[in-house]
Amino acid sequence: MEDSPFNRLPEDSLHQIFSSLSLRQIMICRSVCKLFNQILTSSSFMHLISSRSHLNLLALRPPHHHHHHNNHSRHVSLLTSLHVYDPDQNHWLRFNLDFLPFRSPHPVASSLGLVYLWADSPDSPDSNKSLIVCNPLTRQYRVLPQLGSAWSRHGSVLVDSRSRVMVLTELAALYFSFSQKSQQWLKFSSNLPSKPRSPIVVSNSVFALCDVGSPWRSKWKLFSCAVKNMLNLNVMNNNWECLERHEWGDIFDIMKRPRLIRGNGNKILMIGGLKSSYSLNQSCLTILILRLDLETMEWEEATRMPEEMHRWFQDSKFKVFGGGDRVCFSGKKVGRLALWDCCEWRWIDGVPGNGDELFRGFMFEARLTTVP
Repeated sequence: MEDSPFNRLPEDSLHQIFSSLSLRQIMICRSVCKLFNQILTSSSFMHLISSRSHLNLLALRPPHHHHHHNNHSRHVSLLTSLHVYDPDQNHWLRFNLDFLPFRSPHPVASSLGLVYLWADSPDSPDSNKSLIVCNPLTRQYRVLPQLGSAWSRHGSVLVDSRSRVMVLTELAALYFSFSQKSQQWLKFSSNLPSKPRSPIVVSNSVFALCDVGSPWRSKWKLFSCAVKNMLNLNVMNNNWECLERHEWGDIFDIMKRPRLIRGNGNKILMIGGLKSSYSLNQSCLTILILRLDLETMEWEEATRMPEEMHRWFQDSKFKVFGGGDRVCFSGKKVGRLALWDCCEWRWIDGVPGNGDELFRGFMFEARLTTVP
């Protein structure tokens, strides 16, 4: 590229050429060479294309065992980059996180174009963690007030459309808002009956599954709490409500290890194995996706995994992530991801790493205009 006539073009001309590309094409061109990356990440070019619409992507979280000695270089890539999948183009993209001056960044959540990551605090001799919010497209970031490492190990990070951040555990919850004057974490009691499973934020409320059964048999219930109640110091120990309806019948009993995912609009998706019987160590017939309409409080079956696809997951531990009408499944040693995309099921190949990892993930709306 050094002797190419391309290098002799004025910067403004280069910007005009690249500005004719879509945001998706610009992201791909960034990885072609250092010159392209420098041009396409410059502040002047970012300002020129700031009005582009966002991309709906599926982002991967690094597997917990990334420190294993096998395939070290691949695991380093998983740690230093955000790997995302574009369902519309069936294409993998990679955003480098080397602009973050922190050790071991671990992305966990996203909202409105911003990614939230746990990372080791560089200035702290203790094992404290910082929650960082960044835009991987513009390479800008901001550090939230420091937290102890226990919150990163046991807490679930939730972010809503108003950029309110919560870290939720069984006993306590932390709350942070960019608009609050104190710019400090606020701490509140949770008092949930068990560790919250796959908590999500929908319509200004937090929803989570909790196991209220015995040590030898799980019994899942759906709990909810309005964010305003969580912040109300006058409401003690009654923040969370167990949502139950007689019409629901045994809907939670037929699901094995259910999880929640935010659906479209005012809807919640619940995903889990469909039990073949009520015995203790029952097998699953398939993986079922149910949809709850929060306005009518009625459940319906959205879809179930095809039999030929379920064979890969029936004897394997699996993880689920996604949002809207896109749900992604990662199974141990499956080597690829399964995707329910609105009305169809398909496989996702080319997964980063050696293909045997068990991935978690989240939806990522890639935007150029969002500033941390």
